[in-house]
Amino acid sequence: MTSADPGLPGLPGSTPAAVNQASGTAPGSAARLRVAVPSVADRVAAELRLQLAEGLLLPGARLTESTISDEMGVSRNTIREAFAELAAERLVVRHPNRGVFVATLGPGEIHDVYTVRRFIEVAALRGGGSPERVAAVRAAVEEGRAAAAADDEEALGSANQHFHGAIVALAESRRLNTIMSQVLAEMRLFFHKATVEAHFYRGYLDDNEEICQALEAGQLDRAGDLLLAYLNRSEEKQRAVHGD
Repeated sequence: MTSADPGLPGLPGSTPAAVNQASGTAPGSAARLRVAVPSVADRVAAELRLQLAEGLLLPGARLTESTISDEMGVSRNTIREAFAELAAERLVVRHPNRGVFVATLGPGEIHDVYTVRRFIEVAALRGGGSPERVAAVRAAVEEGRAAAAADDEEALGSANQHFHGAIVALAESRRLNTIMSQVLAEMRLFFHKATVEAHFYRGYLDDNEEICQALEAGQLDRAGDLLLAYLNRSEEKQRAVHGD
């Protein structure tokens, strides 16, 4: 595992003195400003969450504090804090005397995840977005087609994740993006079981293209309807695969 954030270990300029000198604020105000700065543990958790969403960490895999600490250049205590954050999100589980493992999500959780997806993805799509955000959706579609042409199933799965992340990013909401980062990680944990079927992700390429075309044409209600039907079909398939 490698960190996507080369500045992960440090948070320069976030000390009380630095904030006070830069802004001229009172200590109490500086403390409030620092609340908005992610801790190193938050950033480690974000990196691990991303690796889950990208399919780099498999359900049931053991996560070792010492290994991650060395790779990311942070303390083992920081790794423990990040694990606690991910455990609260049900992405990892801690087994006494055994360690921390990537979660294996149960069939009963599928409907809950898809309920969240229907609420935030469809609403974000129906709201449209800036040309730059729409272009990011198109880029994810093209990324998927390139992965399919290269016969790279893992890259195709990641492209599909990027497509759904780009849809939520249309709303330009940091909070929604944070929620979606957790949902994307949970999705990938579900999909690992489904991808024993060859070319699993290829079935979504045409759907993604149709949704993107409607978005680009400004047909936002149609795009939303297409995505809603897509998510309903996807949930049914996941429930069948997981025996729910």
